[in-house]
Amino acid sequence: MLDLAQYSTTVLGLAFAACAVVIAFFGSKMAGYADIIADRTGFGEALIGSVMLGAGTSMPGIVTSITTAASGAADLSVSNAMGGIVAQTMFLALADIFYKRVNLEHAGVSAVNLGQATVLIVLIALPVMAWAAPPFAIWGVNPLSPVLIAVYLIGLHNAHRIHQEPMWLPKQTDDTQEDVADEDDKSQSLAMLFVLFGGLVAIVGLAGYAVGEIGIALSDRLGLSGALVGSLATATVTSLPELVTTIAAVRRRAPQLAIGGIVSGNMFDSLFVAASDFAYREGSIYHAISDATLFWMGLVIVMTAVLLLGMLRREREGPGKIGWESVMLIGLWAIGTGLQIYRG
Repeated sequence: MLDLAQYSTTVLGLAFAACAVVIAFFGSKMAGYADIIADRTGFGEALIGSVMLGAGTSMPGIVTSITTAASGAADLSVSNAMGGIVAQTMFLALADIFYKRVNLEHAGVSAVNLGQATVLIVLIALPVMAWAAPPFAIWGVNPLSPVLIAVYLIGLHNAHRIHQEPMWLPKQTDDTQEDVADEDDKSQSLAMLFVLFGGLVAIVGLAGYAVGEIGIALSDRLGLSGALVGSLATATVTSLPELVTTIAAVRRRAPQLAIGGIVSGNMFDSLFVAASDFAYREGSIYHAISDATLFWMGLVIVMTAVLLLGMLRREREGPGKIGWESVMLIGLWAIGTGLQIYRG
């Protein structure tokens, strides 16, 4: 654990900003490698976005949640996870602005992404049920935590089956961007691509650890609630790889990778709660969080449902050529952020 008491608030703030730059810069490199790996392996953008890009860009967040939970900061830990999911879902709306051709959800819809979004709603609803249930823990761990991991793995298996044997396909239009392999110079082997991707994951993971420690120090020093710091400060910083890689994927004309990276990254982020419960040694973490953190869980469910409806509706153009679901996602994020700041 880092000893940050000796440093001034200004130094901590600068270090926090430096970690944000590191996470954004190295996280931005992930989308390119993930797209090439998707083409080389034949697994497809949506599935690679689900596994590699989603989990890889989530590394700063999970490190932050685990370290803060181990330090006893339950609210900061869980709100970091929920705030990250909220921010990342809103990032898709921002990426929609950069995709000039048509509404992003129209171009990049896939059966895999629809399935992943549905599983995400289940993964967030379960912790809400655990919060409302009587407190119970075995060796300090709520029985729901291993269930969350099992549901996530079942969701990944389901995504693979949908990719291999789809029983539903989106209607093809002139604006539908199909998942077609791009040409690359093949100057790097597939093994080297995996090594490079893994190196980036390690770098952003270390930066995520520093963000968590600095977040705890700033929360204590400034007298801010853990829910506020987690849902807005640490969550936004650790989610920067998703913002950068999503926009990068859109500019590479890989909308399925962009949507898959966010939706599946959000699925992976939901496991932060289970991981935090294992790290939190004072009992069930589901019963140590505040109403403010529970609010963010509800907001995640609502925003995911809006995104899911947007992919099903597949509106071509809304205001400014972005879909109405994107407008709603930005509005919901703004309302949630405003309420959290007002609550303090």
